[in-house]
Amino acid sequence: MANTMRKVSLRNLGAHRLRLLLTVLSVVLGTSFVAGSLVFTGTVGKSFNDLFDNVAVGVDAQVTSKNESGGVSTDLGIPQSDVDRMQAQKRRLGVDKVQLGYTGTIVVADASGKAIQTGGAPSVGSNWVPNDQALDPNGVRIIEGRAPQAPNEIILNQDAVKKGKLKVGSRTKVVATNGGGEPMDVTVVGVTKLSTAASGYTEADFTTEGARRLFTDGEHVSTVSLSAVDGVSPEQLKQRVAQAFPDLKVTTGDEVRKQAKDSINQFLQIFNYILLSFAAIGLIVGTFIIYNTFSMIVAQRVKELALLRAIGAGRKQITRSVLFEAFVVGLIGSVIGFAVGIGLAAGLQALLSLTGSGLPEGALAISPVALVACLLVGVLVTMVSAYAPARRASKVAPVEAMRESQTDGAASLRLRTLIGAVLAVLGAAAIAIGATGKGGQAAGTVGFGAVLLIVAIIMGSPALSRPIIGALGAVIARPFGKLGNLARTNAVRNPRRTAATAFALTLGLMLVAVIGTLGSSFKSTIDAAVKSDITADVILIGSERGVPPASAAAVAAVDGVQDVVQLRNVPAKVDGKNAVGTAPSGDLGNVMKLKMVQGSSNLGGNDLLVSDKQATEPGWKLGSKVRLQTVFGTSTTATVTGVYQESPLSGPYLIGQDAYTALVPKQLQSSFVTLVNVEDGADVPPVQERIGEATKDYLTIKVQTPKEFANSQSGQIDQMLTVLYGMLGLSLLIAVLGIINTLALSVVERKREIGMLRAVGMLRKQVRRTIYLESILISIFGALLGMVIGVAIGWCLVRTFREWIPDIQAVIPWGTILFTLAMSAVAGVLAALWPAIRAARTKPLEAIVDL
Repeated sequence: MANTMRKVSLRNLGAHRLRLLLTVLSVVLGTSFVAGSLVFTGTVGKSFNDLFDNVAVGVDAQVTSKNESGGVSTDLGIPQSDVDRMQAQKRRLGVDKVQLGYTGTIVVADASGKAIQTGGAPSVGSNWVPNDQALDPNGVRIIEGRAPQAPNEIILNQDAVKKGKLKVGSRTKVVATNGGGEPMDVTVVGVTKLSTAASGYTEADFTTEGARRLFTDGEHVSTVSLSAVDGVSPEQLKQRVAQAFPDLKVTTGDEVRKQAKDSINQFLQIFNYILLSFAAIGLIVGTFIIYNTFSMIVAQRVKELALLRAIGAGRKQITRSVLFEAFVVGLIGSVIGFAVGIGLAAGLQALLSLTGSGLPEGALAISPVALVACLLVGVLVTMVSAYAPARRASKVAPVEAMRESQTDGAASLRLRTLIGAVLAVLGAAAIAIGATGKGGQAAGTVGFGAVLLIVAIIMGSPALSRPIIGALGAVIARPFGKLGNLARTNAVRNPRRTAATAFALTLGLMLVAVIGTLGSSFKSTIDAAVKSDITADVILIGSERGVPPASAAAVAAVDGVQDVVQLRNVPAKVDGKNAVGTAPSGDLGNVMKLKMVQGSSNLGGNDLLVSDKQATEPGWKLGSKVRLQTVFGTSTTATVTGVYQESPLSGPYLIGQDAYTALVPKQLQSSFVTLVNVEDGADVPPVQERIGEATKDYLTIKVQTPKEFANSQSGQIDQMLTVLYGMLGLSLLIAVLGIINTLALSVVERKREIGMLRAVGMLRKQVRRTIYLESILISIFGALLGMVIGVAIGWCLVRTFREWIPDIQAVIPWGTILFTLAMSAVAGVLAALWPAIRAARTKPLEAIVDL
């Protein structure tokens, strides 16, 4: 009997190929994203691992400062005195060779005088070590030209040469982001081939003396690489050096490679979580489509199932039969989804390569884990989705085979509506409570409330569908008369089905509303901060390492410039607590609206201005002495001479020039922004143009008006939102598919009804119009529900950010909301096209006699 039931299931699937295709497609869309995420991140991870396998080859121990991060020191490095002692103790420590490294981040100009674009990959300057002296003789090899012999000569890796359209003999510029950042004229005298490098990676090697002067203060070394004498293991060498120099960080070559791999794998894991979260959204909405599909299949097969019961099939056999169909659908969908996912991963890899992402390139890493995960997810989701319909199918009584009408087993909505109402109240209370707080805990409360509201929608939306669609129908369907009334009736005939169909749109557009509200709020806050706080006429920004301090003199010399104030970060402990402050190079009151509560905005050399928020807890007041200490080991004591109202741009405290110089070594000084006032009566655009010309040799400086600056910051948010919306498009695509699926099966279910309507005079175009209206009502219902809930969650979530952005205000993106609602109606029409055409082709007589 079990074999017979499996044959019945397989024949049933084969007999309804279109229904099978639609159901499989919903599984494919969800699982392909899972497969694509795992294959893509696995590929990038393997490429990076292969890359880092060639890092620190020949190095038994590497010595750096304890403040070293990412391969480039965040302080001055290793004191030369320690290096001298290390070299003097080589025999005692078991050291064979000592290789000194002087490194720093740089920017290299291309043939046109603009910065070579690395796509996010590092751009590093270092000292050239001849192959016969290097610990890794195959690390960097000169393949064209010669080694640098003068401080203004460099050798450049071939990828950078190609991107920059340079060659041996080319004259170009280099800007070191360490220290003053003065542009340096150099000549490319050689081209190198690296044993390991990511796409976009740039490495310029100088003479040892040139690199030492460029990247250090002359009294420190960036890194020291050691090889051990025969008989001393890397671990032993590490222990000996660490004991002799406890203030330094010592790692073996294997540990260097492992740390590099761990850091990138941690990033890839976060990236993978983001991709998989969108795959989860696709699977969730796909679950409702599959549930809807199997519910309708069961409803349409009541007689068939009843006949099977009548000839001896038991309830468990009926349940297993439906679940077996779900298993086949899930298996087929998962296999196809895995293949599509591989294609998605390959496409994403190709796209990132074309856009110069800086990621390493390599063959796709298609692991068994990705295949198994895809199959498990697809099959499990499908079978879980089909379980409730399968249970319902098992309850079909044999007597149903003799009934004229079909039944969908509709039950009372009272209990689930009550549960939904309770969850909605609890969810609303949670997000409201979260909105009254600040910080991560408050945001977590809002998130918990959002989950409760989503479950409340699942439980309560069938009951909501009738009044809401009824109200929508009264407005949208009224102009269509009887056709509109019929569409409205069809849309609420089966509230469970309607709610399940609309949920995909509800979830997708809820996330759109949340993300849109966050994005609009952040952009509004940036605009407001720039308008309210900045009085400067021109703003200079640079790369991720900021604006080179040396550029201030070039800007000040421009005709028409009056004030030049650079804002520099000061990462320090203030009375033992970490706080990043700001050191303006001039009177901040000239270029910003600094709202003083006490004292003056004019800073003396060792003066300290503190925000009202920063001064509250320790009880600081005018004249208080405050100790500041940095990770660089420097410290100073400053005097509080003013208290101001904190803003996003001013930060928690401001210090004078002498205190800044004492705290931050010259090699690490950098401005994150430069604010410029033009002279009274001067026209801003010409002065802005002259500033751009004066700073072009610094390669990364952008010269903007406050409005342009605000737009550029908002543009970064828009780019992020575009990516998120694009990924959410997956769930919206599945939502449209769900509407198509539901309407198509609904047309089959109502075949006799449509035939009767055609028999009494309904025209084909009227049938199509009815299906269109029904689809539009369901789509707008789902979109409206998602938008309302999403805006509420987004508004409350924004309020929790006041911990980090005190002036942030929630801004509802009305334009996005109206556009999305309109697009939902369009999606409803598009989704209904094929089902409507199919319904319109129903032949009256065939439908009437089809029992």
